[in-house]
Amino acid sequence: MPYGYWGRLLDIDLSTSSSREYSISSFIYRMFIGGRGLATWILWRELGSRWEEIDPLGPDNILLVLTGPLTGYYPGIKLAISGKSPQSNGVVGSTLSSEVAVQLKSMGYDGLIIRGRADSPVYLYIEDGSVEVHDATRLWGLRGVDLLKKLREETKKNSRDGESPWPPALYIGPAGENMARSASVMANYAHAAGYGGYGAVMGSKNLKAIVARGSGPLPHVYDPDGFRAIRSRVISDVLKRTSMRYWGTPGGFYSVGYVTSSEPIRNWQEEWHDRREFSVEEAETRLWRKRFWADWGCPLACMKLSVVEKDDRIYITDGPDYEMGAYLGPNLGIFDVEDAASLSALADELGLCGIQVGNTVGFAVELFEKGIIGVEDLGYEISWGDVDALHRLIEDIAYRRGFGRVLAEGTYRAALLIAKLKGVREDEILRYAVQSKGIGIGAHGIRSKKDYPQPIAYAASVQGGDHTSVAGLPVDSSDSETWSVFLDSAVICMFLATDDETMLDYLNSITGWKLGREELYKEVGPRILSLQRIMLLLGGPDIYWDPRVHDDNPPRFYEPLPSGPYKGMKASREEVEKMKKEYYTGMGWDEYGIPTEDTLKKLKIGDAIRAVRKIRERLGL
Repeated sequence: MPYGYWGRLLDIDLSTSSSREYSISSFIYRMFIGGRGLATWILWRELGSRWEEIDPLGPDNILLVLTGPLTGYYPGIKLAISGKSPQSNGVVGSTLSSEVAVQLKSMGYDGLIIRGRADSPVYLYIEDGSVEVHDATRLWGLRGVDLLKKLREETKKNSRDGESPWPPALYIGPAGENMARSASVMANYAHAAGYGGYGAVMGSKNLKAIVARGSGPLPHVYDPDGFRAIRSRVISDVLKRTSMRYWGTPGGFYSVGYVTSSEPIRNWQEEWHDRREFSVEEAETRLWRKRFWADWGCPLACMKLSVVEKDDRIYITDGPDYEMGAYLGPNLGIFDVEDAASLSALADELGLCGIQVGNTVGFAVELFEKGIIGVEDLGYEISWGDVDALHRLIEDIAYRRGFGRVLAEGTYRAALLIAKLKGVREDEILRYAVQSKGIGIGAHGIRSKKDYPQPIAYAASVQGGDHTSVAGLPVDSSDSETWSVFLDSAVICMFLATDDETMLDYLNSITGWKLGREELYKEVGPRILSLQRIMLLLGGPDIYWDPRVHDDNPPRFYEPLPSGPYKGMKASREEVEKMKKEYYTGMGWDEYGIPTEDTLKKLKIGDAIRAVRKIRERLGL
């Protein structure tokens, strides 16, 4: 019998309002773990033979909502969302905290497969495996809190909610409805699976929300005594992380700029600042109404509930966390924590990824600054620090209004469209686009070499600009992308993780797999990454990546830092190329980063050989 997982998913077809059980063997779980890894295998199995033809925003794409073998057992709660990404045309394992994860597992399933497209807006109500498809016309257009209130009214027939403010749900805002490629899948108002653009996939399926309730037990664990002992040790370790509990990620507001010179400022034109008004101390005194806010089962409680009263409106958000604060703060020339928090709350309400929309808006402001776009395009002026104008632009993106239709395509595609509109070469616009393979770079730069991303972190990542899944050397260590694969597949929060040996012992106490470090770093991780890499390079139907061109950092990272203690530092092309070659070799890929046929056979995914040959033929190799 399986331990830690059920071996089955609930497969729902919105086109026919039907559902069935989708069985997965223990052999596949052992090879791909769960979450992100399992999503990669399912997408390959279901769509791999015609991957280039699949429109991420078309009915043939599938949306995956997956747990992992550590869901419900490890402290905290995470859920992996995946599908063919509208941003990269590859596979992204995007995670968020949501009680939906444990609800799914408590109803006897490891997750959901959602296919097709409903004829009109719907939401799913799933209770102990019974699926109800409800009309969501009256919910369409609603933003975060208003939607959650309505969902509570819609589903209050179930008394098990008690006095909770809203049911366990995943949902989209107006950005997802309008298929903005920076749209997130949302949960608990301020939680988002932002990387990948899967909110747009939900919108393309006319799916407004998923409410899930389970009343059964979790699967059995392999070694109950060993599990209890290691769980106790891990919780004790987490409870010692007092700095993270007390300050959370907003602790980086000032230090990532001032200390490590790696914070985005005015679309990455700079990465250093000495603006103490943008600091965790300011957030603590001016924003936070609740210091310790925890998700289900999380002993760290690092989130912070923030409230801003501005222009007769009340804005509520988390923290904002470092990434949201940096991208909707200094990246836009904003150093007032209340202004940054108001933009973060707006992104939450609209169902936008704060990182991705912040990246695109910063790109747009610099184009306006340089005179490449103007009032004749936008209909109004925008500038660094102009909070009111930036609010307006973010709303235009969410609703695809005016020039927002262009920017809703995300930074990379918007750059190509703007180049065409202005009649200039693409590289003249792409020089301002701080992205990798269609995904905006996370708020941690590489130029100073004082932050954690290595020079190849984004250039070689199978998830592009995703700061939670960076490539690194050595490949057989937790500095490699395999470590991110493990966390996203298991599925757990990176802030709750311990060392790799302990994490593997924890997994094995539940599953009985006896998975060791060597197998993780030499087989399981490379297997998942190689399949992700293949689907990324297959691409299509609108964008294709050439590793000789696109396995690179954004041009801005090759410009010297203009200020701060690391003034003059920049990424070195020679170093990047040298590290890429070492990374590719370590992964069993060729000089272009294409998995070799021998590697695929060794990793037991030889059925991908035909796809590799197709990629090489398209690239003329």
